[in-house]
Amino acid sequence: MKDRKAMAGLLAAVLATLPSCKGEDPLPQTQQQLGIDLKEFAIILSSVPMGKAQYDEVYDAVNCSVSNGYDEEYMLCDLFSDPGAGVGPKDGTRATGSYTEPLRDLIAEYVKSMGTRAGDAGLNPESYLESLGSSDMQIYWPYSDSWDGETAPIITFDPGDDSETSKGYRMVRRNGKTELEVLLVSEATAKKEPVWVINRNSDSSHTTLELLRREHPDWETGGGSVVIGKTKAGEDEEGGAKIKTLILKEFKARRPYDTWLAGASEFFVKCGSVEDFSASTEAELQLYNPSITDFMVVVRRNQVGESIPFNAVLVSQWTEQLHSCAFMISEDDGGTMTSWKCSGEVKIKSRTYGFDVNLPIRARDDVVWRGQLAAPYLEKTSGQTGNFGDVELTFELVEY
Repeated sequence: MKDRKAMAGLLAAVLATLPSCKGEDPLPQTQQQLGIDLKEFAIILSSVPMGKAQYDEVYDAVNCSVSNGYDEEYMLCDLFSDPGAGVGPKDGTRATGSYTEPLRDLIAEYVKSMGTRAGDAGLNPESYLESLGSSDMQIYWPYSDSWDGETAPIITFDPGDDSETSKGYRMVRRNGKTELEVLLVSEATAKKEPVWVINRNSDSSHTTLELLRREHPDWETGGGSVVIGKTKAGEDEEGGAKIKTLILKEFKARRPYDTWLAGASEFFVKCGSVEDFSASTEAELQLYNPSITDFMVVVRRNQVGESIPFNAVLVSQWTEQLHSCAFMISEDDGGTMTSWKCSGEVKIKSRTYGFDVNLPIRARDDVVWRGQLAAPYLEKTSGQTGNFGDVELTFELVEY
Protein backbone atom coordinates (compact mmCIF):
# COMPACT_ATOMS: atom_id res chain seq x y z
CA MET A 1 0.00 0.00 0.00
CA LYS A 2 1.36 3.42 -0.96
CA ASP A 3 1.82 6.31 1.41
CA ARG A 4 -0.07 4.76 4.34
CA LYS A 5 0.77 7.58 6.73
CA ALA A 6 -0.68 10.24 4.43
CA MET A 7 -3.73 8.09 3.79
CA ALA A 8 -4.33 7.59 7.53
CA GLY A 9 -4.23 11.34 8.10
CA LEU A 10 -6.65 11.94 5.27
CA LEU A 11 -9.01 9.21 6.48
CA ALA A 12 -9.00 10.46 10.08
CA ALA A 13 -9.86 13.98 8.95
CA VAL A 14 -12.65 12.79 6.70
CA LEU A 15 -14.21 10.35 9.17
CA ALA A 16 -14.33 13.02 11.83
CA THR A 17 -16.76 14.97 9.65
CA LEU A 18 -19.06 12.06 8.76
CA PRO A 19 -22.44 11.79 10.52
CA SER A 20 -23.58 8.51 12.01
CA CYS A 21 -25.97 6.45 9.92
CA LYS A 22 -28.60 6.19 12.61
CA GLY A 23 -31.07 9.04 12.84
CA GLU A 24 -29.35 11.14 10.19
CA ASP A 25 -30.87 12.28 6.95
CA PRO A 26 -28.85 11.75 3.78
CA LEU A 27 -27.48 14.81 2.01
CA PRO A 28 -28.91 14.69 -1.50
CA GLN A 29 -27.87 18.27 -2.29
CA THR A 30 -24.25 17.48 -1.46
CA GLN A 31 -24.45 14.32 -3.52
CA GLN A 32 -25.79 16.26 -6.47
CA GLN A 33 -23.12 18.93 -6.16
CA LEU A 34 -20.37 16.32 -6.02
CA GLY A 35 -21.83 14.20 -8.79
CA ILE A 36 -22.15 11.01 -6.72
CA ASP A 37 -22.98 8.24 -9.16
CA LEU A 38 -23.79 4.58 -8.51
CA LYS A 39 -21.99 3.32 -11.60
CA GLU A 40 -18.91 5.39 -10.84
CA PHE A 41 -18.65 4.07 -7.31
CA ALA A 42 -19.19 0.49 -8.53
CA ILE A 43 -16.18 0.89 -10.82
CA ILE A 44 -14.10 2.42 -8.02
CA LEU A 45 -15.03 -0.35 -5.57
CA SER A 46 -14.23 -3.06 -8.11
CA SER A 47 -10.79 -1.49 -8.58
CA VAL A 48 -9.98 -1.45 -4.86
CA PRO A 49 -7.50 -4.27 -4.01
CA MET A 50 -9.74 -6.27 -1.65
CA GLY A 51 -9.28 -9.69 -0.15
CA LYS A 52 -11.08 -12.15 2.08
CA ALA A 53 -10.91 -9.85 5.12
CA GLN A 54 -12.95 -7.20 3.31
CA TYR A 55 -15.39 -9.77 1.89
CA ASP A 56 -15.92 -11.04 5.43
CA GLU A 57 -16.63 -7.52 6.65
CA VAL A 58 -19.37 -6.99 4.07
CA TYR A 59 -20.75 -10.47 4.77
CA ASP A 60 -20.88 -9.70 8.51
CA ALA A 61 -22.69 -6.44 7.87
CA VAL A 62 -25.38 -7.86 5.57
CA ASN A 63 -26.01 -10.70 8.03
CA CYS A 64 -26.35 -8.17 10.83
CA SER A 65 -28.96 -6.33 8.73
CA VAL A 66 -30.84 -9.57 8.05
CA SER A 67 -30.87 -10.47 11.74
CA ASN A 68 -32.58 -7.13 12.38
CA GLY A 69 -35.25 -7.84 9.78
CA TYR A 70 -33.79 -5.77 6.93
CA ASP A 71 -32.44 -6.73 3.52
CA GLU A 72 -28.91 -8.00 2.80
CA GLU A 73 -27.44 -4.50 2.89
CA TYR A 74 -24.41 -2.56 4.14
CA MET A 75 -24.90 1.19 4.10
CA LEU A 76 -21.89 3.33 3.23
CA CYS A 77 -22.52 5.56 6.22
CA ASP A 78 -22.01 2.46 8.39
CA LEU A 79 -19.07 1.29 6.29
CA PHE A 80 -17.23 4.55 6.98
CA SER A 81 -18.34 5.18 10.56
CA ASP A 82 -18.70 1.67 12.04
CA PRO A 83 -17.17 -1.10 9.89
CA GLY A 84 -19.14 -4.33 9.88
CA ALA A 85 -22.33 -2.79 11.25
CA GLY A 86 -25.62 -3.60 9.59
CA VAL A 87 -28.87 -1.64 9.50
CA GLY A 88 -30.55 -1.49 12.90
CA PRO A 89 -29.15 -2.07 16.39
CA LYS A 90 -25.94 -4.08 16.68
CA ASP A 91 -26.92 -6.33 19.62
CA GLY A 92 -23.58 -8.09 19.55
CA THR A 93 -24.12 -9.63 16.11
CA ARG A 94 -20.51 -8.96 15.19
CA ALA A 95 -17.30 -8.04 17.00
CA THR A 96 -16.82 -4.27 17.00
CA GLY A 97 -13.33 -3.23 16.01
CA SER A 98 -12.32 -6.67 14.77
CA TYR A 99 -11.29 -5.49 11.29
CA THR A 100 -7.56 -4.72 11.15
CA GLU A 101 -7.85 -3.30 7.63
CA PRO A 102 -11.47 -2.28 7.08
CA LEU A 103 -12.82 -1.67 3.61
CA ARG A 104 -13.12 2.07 4.28
CA ASP A 105 -9.31 2.33 4.56
CA LEU A 106 -8.80 0.71 1.18
CA ILE A 107 -11.45 2.90 -0.45
CA ALA A 108 -9.89 6.03 1.04
CA GLU A 109 -6.43 5.02 -0.14
CA TYR A 110 -7.63 4.24 -3.64
CA VAL A 111 -9.59 7.50 -3.95
CA LYS A 112 -6.55 9.41 -2.72
CA SER A 113 -4.38 7.73 -5.33
CA MET A 114 -6.82 8.86 -8.01
CA GLY A 115 -6.47 12.49 -7.09
CA THR A 116 -9.17 14.53 -8.74
CA ARG A 117 -11.45 12.38 -10.86
CA ALA A 118 -11.41 12.55 -14.64
CA GLY A 119 -13.91 15.10 -15.86
CA ASP A 120 -14.37 16.55 -12.35
CA ALA A 121 -11.26 18.64 -11.90
CA GLY A 122 -12.94 20.69 -9.17
CA LEU A 123 -13.46 17.68 -6.89
CA ASN A 124 -11.03 16.39 -4.30
CA PRO A 125 -10.69 13.10 -2.43
CA GLU A 126 -11.79 14.54 0.92
CA SER A 127 -15.04 15.90 -0.51
CA TYR A 128 -15.78 12.73 -2.41
CA LEU A 129 -15.22 10.47 0.60
CA GLU A 130 -17.26 12.74 2.84
CA SER A 131 -20.11 12.64 0.35
CA LEU A 132 -20.00 8.85 0.14
CA GLY A 133 -20.18 8.52 3.92
CA SER A 134 -23.11 10.94 4.12
CA SER A 135 -25.13 9.34 1.33
CA ASP A 136 -27.94 6.79 1.24
CA MET A 137 -25.82 4.48 -0.93
CA GLN A 138 -25.13 0.92 0.11
CA ILE A 139 -23.69 -2.43 -0.89
CA TYR A 140 -26.55 -4.87 -1.47
CA TRP A 141 -25.60 -8.55 -1.55
CA PRO A 142 -28.50 -10.72 -2.79
CA TYR A 143 -28.31 -14.44 -2.04
CA SER A 144 -25.39 -13.83 0.31
CA ASP A 145 -26.30 -16.97 2.26
CA SER A 146 -24.96 -19.09 -0.62
CA TRP A 147 -21.47 -17.49 -0.59
CA ASP A 148 -18.67 -20.06 -0.32
CA GLY A 149 -16.56 -17.80 1.90
CA GLU A 150 -13.81 -17.33 -0.69
CA THR A 151 -15.01 -16.22 -4.14
CA ALA A 152 -14.52 -12.53 -4.96
CA PRO A 153 -17.70 -10.64 -5.87
CA ILE A 154 -18.74 -9.09 -9.15
CA ILE A 155 -19.68 -5.49 -8.45
CA THR A 156 -22.60 -3.91 -10.31
CA PHE A 157 -25.10 -1.08 -9.78
CA ASP A 158 -28.81 -0.35 -10.06
CA PRO A 159 -29.36 1.74 -13.23
CA GLY A 160 -32.70 2.88 -11.83
CA ASP A 161 -34.72 2.14 -14.98
CA ASP A 162 -36.35 -1.13 -13.86
CA SER A 163 -33.77 -3.11 -15.81
CA GLU A 164 -33.19 -6.75 -14.93
CA THR A 165 -29.57 -6.62 -16.11
CA SER A 166 -26.68 -4.28 -15.49
CA LYS A 167 -22.97 -3.98 -16.23
CA GLY A 168 -20.78 -5.72 -13.70
CA TYR A 169 -17.08 -5.23 -12.95
CA ARG A 170 -14.32 -7.35 -11.45
CA MET A 171 -10.54 -7.39 -11.55
CA VAL A 172 -9.01 -10.34 -13.40
CA ARG A 173 -5.46 -11.44 -14.09
CA ARG A 174 -4.68 -11.95 -17.79
CA ASN A 175 -1.31 -12.36 -19.46
CA GLY A 176 0.51 -11.28 -16.34
CA LYS A 177 -1.55 -8.08 -16.02
CA THR A 178 -4.49 -7.11 -13.82
CA GLU A 179 -7.34 -5.52 -15.72
CA LEU A 180 -10.96 -4.58 -15.17
CA GLU A 181 -13.39 -7.03 -16.74
CA VAL A 182 -16.84 -5.79 -17.77
CA LEU A 183 -19.68 -8.28 -18.06
CA LEU A 184 -23.49 -8.34 -18.09
CA VAL A 185 -25.02 -9.35 -14.77
CA SER A 186 -28.50 -10.75 -14.17
CA GLU A 187 -30.29 -12.25 -11.19
CA ALA A 188 -29.30 -15.68 -12.48
CA THR A 189 -25.68 -14.57 -12.12
CA ALA A 190 -26.28 -13.49 -8.52
CA LYS A 191 -27.73 -16.91 -7.69
CA LYS A 192 -24.57 -18.66 -8.95
CA GLU A 193 -21.78 -16.39 -7.73
CA PRO A 194 -21.41 -13.44 -5.35
CA VAL A 195 -22.64 -10.12 -6.70
CA TRP A 196 -22.54 -6.81 -4.86
CA VAL A 197 -25.05 -4.25 -6.10
CA ILE A 198 -24.46 -0.56 -5.44
CA ASN A 199 -27.90 0.94 -4.89
CA ARG A 200 -29.71 3.24 -2.48
CA ASN A 201 -31.30 2.44 0.86
CA SER A 202 -34.96 3.28 1.44
CA ASP A 203 -35.89 1.21 4.50
CA SER A 204 -33.37 2.01 7.23
CA SER A 205 -35.64 4.60 8.88
CA HIS A 206 -38.48 2.07 9.28
CA THR A 207 -38.83 -0.31 12.21
CA THR A 208 -39.07 -3.92 11.13
CA LEU A 209 -41.35 -6.51 12.66
CA GLU A 210 -38.26 -8.26 14.03
CA LEU A 211 -37.27 -5.16 16.00
CA LEU A 212 -40.83 -4.71 17.24
CA ARG A 213 -40.77 -8.30 18.50
CA ARG A 214 -37.73 -7.46 20.59
CA GLU A 215 -39.69 -4.60 22.13
CA HIS A 216 -42.61 -6.98 22.77
CA PRO A 217 -41.18 -10.35 23.88
CA ASP A 218 -44.70 -11.76 24.32
CA TRP A 219 -44.96 -11.96 20.51
CA GLU A 220 -42.16 -14.53 20.48
CA THR A 221 -40.36 -15.21 17.21
CA GLY A 222 -43.19 -15.83 14.78
CA GLY A 223 -45.17 -18.97 14.19
CA GLY A 224 -45.47 -19.64 17.92
CA SER A 225 -48.15 -18.74 20.42
CA VAL A 226 -49.26 -15.15 20.94
CA VAL A 227 -49.40 -14.39 24.64
CA ILE A 228 -51.93 -11.79 25.83
CA GLY A 229 -54.08 -11.27 28.88
CA LYS A 230 -56.88 -13.78 29.37
CA THR A 231 -59.63 -11.41 30.45
CA LYS A 232 -60.59 -7.82 29.88
CA ALA A 233 -59.19 -5.18 32.17
CA GLY A 234 -61.31 -4.86 35.29
CA GLU A 235 -62.78 -8.37 35.11
CA ASP A 236 -61.63 -11.28 37.16
CA GLU A 237 -60.19 -14.39 35.59
CA GLU A 238 -63.03 -16.71 36.62
CA GLY A 239 -66.17 -16.09 34.59
CA GLY A 240 -64.73 -13.05 32.83
CA ALA A 241 -65.63 -12.40 29.21
CA LYS A 242 -63.21 -13.98 26.77
CA ILE A 243 -61.15 -11.88 24.40
CA LYS A 244 -61.08 -12.39 20.66
CA THR A 245 -57.77 -11.39 19.12
CA LEU A 246 -57.12 -10.97 15.41
CA ILE A 247 -53.70 -12.33 14.45
CA LEU A 248 -51.94 -12.33 11.10
CA LYS A 249 -50.24 -15.71 11.28
CA GLU A 250 -48.43 -16.03 7.94
CA PHE A 251 -47.47 -13.84 4.99
CA LYS A 252 -46.42 -14.97 1.52
CA ALA A 253 -45.45 -12.71 -1.39
CA ARG A 254 -46.06 -14.46 -4.69
CA ARG A 255 -43.89 -12.06 -6.68
CA PRO A 256 -41.26 -9.37 -6.05
CA TYR A 257 -42.38 -5.77 -6.50
CA ASP A 258 -38.99 -4.35 -7.44
CA THR A 259 -36.23 -5.45 -9.78
CA TRP A 260 -33.56 -7.61 -8.18
CA LEU A 261 -31.08 -4.74 -8.54
CA ALA A 262 -33.25 -2.57 -6.28
CA GLY A 263 -33.40 -5.21 -3.55
CA ALA A 264 -36.14 -6.72 -1.43
CA SER A 265 -39.79 -5.76 -1.32
CA GLU A 266 -40.81 -3.83 1.80
CA PHE A 267 -44.46 -4.48 2.60
CA PHE A 268 -46.42 -2.40 5.08
CA VAL A 269 -49.35 -4.09 6.79
CA LYS A 270 -51.82 -1.63 8.31
CA CYS A 271 -55.03 -2.24 10.19
CA GLY A 272 -57.48 0.35 11.56
CA SER A 273 -60.01 -0.66 14.19
CA VAL A 274 -61.74 0.36 17.41
CA GLU A 275 -60.18 -1.76 20.14
CA ASP A 276 -62.25 -3.14 23.03
CA PHE A 277 -65.44 -1.51 21.74
CA SER A 278 -68.36 -1.71 24.19
CA ALA A 279 -70.48 1.41 23.55
CA SER A 280 -74.20 1.12 24.21
CA THR A 281 -75.30 4.43 22.66
CA GLU A 282 -74.41 6.40 19.56
CA ALA A 283 -73.11 9.20 21.78
CA GLU A 284 -70.65 6.81 23.43
CA LEU A 285 -69.31 5.91 19.98
CA GLN A 286 -67.83 9.40 19.77
CA LEU A 287 -65.66 8.63 22.80
CA TYR A 288 -63.72 5.96 20.87
CA ASN A 289 -60.77 6.76 18.65
CA PRO A 290 -59.68 4.26 15.99
CA SER A 291 -56.26 2.72 16.53
CA ILE A 292 -53.86 1.85 13.72
CA THR A 293 -51.56 -1.16 13.76
CA ASP A 294 -48.64 -0.73 11.36
CA PHE A 295 -45.91 -3.29 10.60
CA MET A 296 -43.18 -3.53 7.98
CA VAL A 297 -42.10 -6.91 6.66
CA VAL A 298 -39.09 -7.24 4.35
CA VAL A 299 -39.37 -10.08 1.84
CA ARG A 300 -35.91 -10.86 0.49
CA ARG A 301 -35.44 -12.28 -2.99
CA ASN A 302 -34.91 -15.81 -1.72
CA GLN A 303 -38.12 -15.58 0.36
CA VAL A 304 -40.48 -14.85 -2.54
CA GLY A 305 -43.00 -17.69 -2.78
CA GLU A 306 -42.26 -18.86 0.76
CA SER A 307 -44.65 -18.58 3.68
CA ILE A 308 -43.13 -16.31 6.33
CA PRO A 309 -44.32 -16.69 9.95
CA PHE A 310 -45.75 -13.28 10.87
CA ASN A 311 -47.55 -13.99 14.13
CA ALA A 312 -48.46 -10.39 14.93
CA VAL A 313 -51.54 -9.06 16.69
CA LEU A 314 -53.59 -6.75 14.46
CA VAL A 315 -56.51 -6.18 16.84
CA SER A 316 -55.84 -7.22 20.42
CA GLN A 317 -59.45 -7.00 21.67
CA TRP A 318 -62.02 -7.74 18.97
CA THR A 319 -65.40 -7.54 20.71
CA GLU A 320 -68.70 -8.88 19.43
CA GLN A 321 -69.71 -5.33 18.51
CA LEU A 322 -66.79 -4.77 16.12
CA HIS A 323 -68.21 -5.76 12.74
CA SER A 324 -65.26 -4.92 10.47
CA CYS A 325 -61.86 -3.25 10.40
CA ALA A 326 -59.97 -1.39 7.69
CA PHE A 327 -56.98 -3.25 6.24
CA MET A 328 -54.29 -2.34 3.73
CA ILE A 329 -51.06 -3.81 2.39
CA SER A 330 -48.71 -1.58 0.42
CA GLU A 331 -45.21 -1.99 -0.99
CA ASP A 332 -42.90 0.91 -0.26
CA ASP A 333 -41.74 3.00 -3.21
CA GLY A 334 -41.38 6.36 -1.46
CA GLY A 335 -42.88 9.73 -2.27
CA THR A 336 -44.69 12.24 -0.10
CA MET A 337 -46.75 10.96 2.80
CA THR A 338 -50.48 10.85 2.24
CA SER A 339 -53.26 8.59 3.53
CA TRP A 340 -56.14 6.37 2.50
CA LYS A 341 -59.38 7.39 4.16
CA CYS A 342 -61.34 4.26 4.90
CA SER A 343 -63.83 2.99 7.42
CA GLY A 344 -64.79 0.13 9.66
CA GLU A 345 -68.08 -0.74 11.30
CA VAL A 346 -69.40 -1.36 14.78
CA LYS A 347 -72.83 -2.44 16.03
CA ILE A 348 -74.84 -0.76 18.77
CA LYS A 349 -78.16 -2.42 19.64
CA SER A 350 -78.35 -4.19 16.27
CA ARG A 351 -77.68 -0.98 14.32
CA THR A 352 -74.46 -0.60 12.34
CA TYR A 353 -72.34 2.55 12.56
CA GLY A 354 -69.23 3.39 10.60
CA PHE A 355 -66.02 4.90 11.94
CA ASP A 356 -63.43 6.68 9.80
CA VAL A 357 -59.72 5.98 9.88
CA ASN A 358 -56.79 7.30 7.81
CA LEU A 359 -54.16 4.69 6.99
CA PRO A 360 -50.81 6.29 6.03
CA ILE A 361 -49.34 5.58 2.60
CA ARG A 362 -46.74 7.25 0.37
CA ALA A 363 -47.61 8.73 -3.00
CA ARG A 364 -45.56 6.23 -5.06
CA ASP A 365 -46.34 3.12 -3.02
CA ASP A 366 -47.91 0.12 -4.73
CA VAL A 367 -51.23 -0.78 -3.13
CA VAL A 368 -51.26 -4.58 -2.91
CA TRP A 369 -54.72 -4.82 -1.32
CA ARG A 370 -57.06 -2.59 0.66
CA GLY A 371 -60.59 -2.95 1.96
CA GLN A 372 -62.60 -4.10 4.94
CA LEU A 373 -62.13 -7.32 6.87
CA ALA A 374 -65.55 -8.33 8.18
CA ALA A 375 -66.03 -10.36 11.33
CA PRO A 376 -68.13 -13.11 9.62
CA TYR A 377 -65.38 -13.60 7.02
CA LEU A 378 -62.62 -13.75 9.64
CA GLU A 379 -64.59 -16.22 11.77
CA LYS A 380 -65.35 -18.46 8.80
CA THR A 381 -61.81 -18.48 7.38
CA SER A 382 -59.82 -18.38 10.63
CA GLY A 383 -56.60 -20.34 10.12
CA GLN A 384 -57.11 -20.65 6.36
CA THR A 385 -54.93 -19.01 3.71
CA GLY A 386 -56.55 -16.46 1.39
CA ASN A 387 -55.42 -14.45 -1.62
CA PHE A 388 -55.07 -10.70 -1.23
CA GLY A 389 -53.71 -9.35 -4.49
CA ASP A 390 -50.20 -10.70 -4.97
CA VAL A 391 -49.85 -11.92 -1.40
CA GLU A 392 -51.32 -14.82 0.54
CA LEU A 393 -52.35 -14.18 4.13
CA THR A 394 -53.43 -16.42 6.97
CA PHE A 395 -55.57 -14.70 9.60
CA GLU A 396 -56.63 -16.26 12.86
CA LEU A 397 -59.35 -14.99 15.15
CA VAL A 398 -58.38 -16.53 18.46
CA GLU A 399 -60.53 -16.57 21.57
CA TYR A 400 -58.80 -16.49 24.94
